[in-house]
Amino acid sequence: MTEKFGLSVALATPFDAKGEIAVDVMVEQAKQCLAAGCESVTLFGTTGEGSSIGTQEREHILTAFLNAGIAPQKIVMGVLVDAAEDAAVQAGNALSRGARNILLAPPSYFKNVSDDGLFKWFSAVFAILGDKARDVIVYNIPSVTMVPLTVSLIGRLRAAFPAVVTGVKDSSGDWPFTESLLKAHGDLIILIGDERHLAKGVRLGGQGAISGMANFLPAEVKLMATEGRDDARVEGFVAELLKYPVTPAVKVMVARLAGEEMWLAVRPPLVSISSEGQEQLALAFDALFRSKAA
Repeated sequence: MTEKFGLSVALATPFDAKGEIAVDVMVEQAKQCLAAGCESVTLFGTTGEGSSIGTQEREHILTAFLNAGIAPQKIVMGVLVDAAEDAAVQAGNALSRGARNILLAPPSYFKNVSDDGLFKWFSAVFAILGDKARDVIVYNIPSVTMVPLTVSLIGRLRAAFPAVVTGVKDSSGDWPFTESLLKAHGDLIILIGDERHLAKGVRLGGQGAISGMANFLPAEVKLMATEGRDDARVEGFVAELLKYPVTPAVKVMVARLAGEEMWLAVRPPLVSISSEGQEQLALAFDALFRSKAA
């Protein structure tokens, strides 16, 4: 039996005072998450501000990670672009260097597109990739993209590209949809993006998660992602995070627990959480995880 996917940290991306990626800090964060039990790190997904990271930057960071001794099999690369050619270039570079998976979001500039149109876009990406194409996890996050991936579209993609489309990350936050996805495609790698649904999704056959919360709660999220163990504290804190833009809010917690304000910085068009918001998040975290704050 193939080993389950487990927990991948949706790694946050630190920026220095010039707005450039703080490579050493990012590598250290990845190593800490892996040491804490994460099976892999996902670079440049939603939490990693992937849509704001250019192709050359990505290649530079991937090289730095490999040179730092992080095995390519422990790296998942997020690809969040609209042009099929750009998606294929970013995915192809990571795959050719041994990356474990590609987390591939649909194009999101055009709204209200059809399943036929999305099928043709994914097909175009895979055609450009050619024999490099493998281990693609398609990314359903309609709250961000406004482009949902339907259960039927996923069925078409896996039927047409069985050696390429191997999984789905579902960050819809829609439990009935997640249930239907697990029922229809439970033999794929189904990853639950909303930690409030993670444990019960794993109990129904989900293979784990790519989780932003794992940046600062890796041990707790690991039990949810690998054992299907409920954790009301994690679920409660997700509800607090969702009162704010999620990516800057995650970085507030990384900054607080690392004791490094650098982590508060985000790239435009995102903006950092206000001081008041930071304090409210800290209070909520302490209320749920007092032993960690002590």
